[in-house]
Amino acid sequence: MEQPVIDVRDVVKIYRMGSVEVPALRGVSLQIFPGELVAIMGPSGSGKSTLMNILGCLDRPTSGTYYLDGQEVSRLDDNALAHIRNKKIGFVFQTFNLLPRLSALANVELPLIYAGVTNGRERCIAALELVGLGDRIHHRPNELSGGQQQRVAIARALVNDPSIILADEPTGNLDSKAGREIMRIFQQLNAERGITIVIVTHDADIARHTRRILRMQDGLMVADEPVESPRWLLEEEPAPAAVSP
Repeated sequence: MEQPVIDVRDVVKIYRMGSVEVPALRGVSLQIFPGELVAIMGPSGSGKSTLMNILGCLDRPTSGTYYLDGQEVSRLDDNALAHIRNKKIGFVFQTFNLLPRLSALANVELPLIYAGVTNGRERCIAALELVGLGDRIHHRPNELSGGQQQRVAIARALVNDPSIILADEPTGNLDSKAGREIMRIFQQLNAERGITIVIVTHDADIARHTRRILRMQDGLMVADEPVESPRWLLEEEPAPAAVSP
């Protein structure tokens, strides 16, 4: 039987504010297998962003266990977690998190610089070409549309060749057309490169572009269901740019 790439078992997360304990996760368990395209949905305060932080090794659970590629990571120290993040996981956020004074190319290069890679420029250009920005590599964020800025962020997430991409509300700041372009890219990366992609969203239409929906409420996983007739953009219309680096 195939081993899950993400295996969360009875995870609890409690934040302490003085003498007050605030439970964010109340015993969450889930498995995600290699090559899945999954949405995590839930209202504000449901715990979905807390769960995403734990999946991304940005935070540790208060109790419970988290296995990533078969390795128990829930009790590792900060240096070990940083190493895993750098090698296995790419992150995409709602607010893009681009440095405004740097070009698209320089923004994509940042993970390689942090990893001590000195000859990765061609890899960065290839990542930007993959998301359709081969002609925008020297543009700064303020010279790009919101959708283009998010594509730069996706290229940055790809540059270390991760096996998993975690995207937290990646279309939340975009109009519907730009959001479709971003979801098409995620579908493309999943279908053609086999990257496991987990998307946190509150938007039911965005979730329809995945193949499985995990629903959260009040810190609990309340449903795990396949998407009936997922909206597969790769079959509807051509991608905005070449798909090969």
